[in-house]
Amino acid sequence: MPRPDSLIPLALTKEQKQKIIDELREKIARQKAMAFVDFSGLKVKALTELRRKMKAAGCEFKATKKTLLSLVLKEKSLKIDPQKIEGEIALGFGYQDQIMPFKILYEFSKENENLKILGGLIDGEFIKKEKAIEVAVLPTREELLVKLAGSLSAPMANLVNALQGNLRNLVLVLGAIKK
Repeated sequence: MPRPDSLIPLALTKEQKQKIIDELREKIARQKAMAFVDFSGLKVKALTELRRKMKAAGCEFKATKKTLLSLVLKEKSLKIDPQKIEGEIALGFGYQDQIMPFKILYEFSKENENLKILGGLIDGEFIKKEKAIEVAVLPTREELLVKLAGSLSAPMANLVNALQGNLRNLVLVLGAIKK
């Protein structure tokens, strides 16, 4: 029976395996963060929706065979053994932001119980499931910049309001004297 996402046939030729290995090498080389997930039991419609969300955020979702992933990780001297992971494994690549693949996968897993975050890789360091979820709930860089801008502008806005309040009161007093 073919896999639910039908992207990776069960029996691959040597050429197909080499193509997948080369593709994984390229993706792992350019990623800033990589999330490991188990997507066993996830429907094709949900997978398609997840891929769309990941792509819109500058990320990518890639299902892969554990043996091929093991070969690439071993080449990169990463001490992660996907063979020990139960279920079907997929990778969430973050090419622009380190937090975004974890954030998208975590939000998606709240709606789809069949998607389980297993861990991840940030700056070449493996993080466990708990740490990956902590990373997922962190605010994004843009959210932090908005908060910083608001914090910096608040004192200036308060000063302007205070100064305008004194001017308003002066105008009201002068208007009352004139009558």
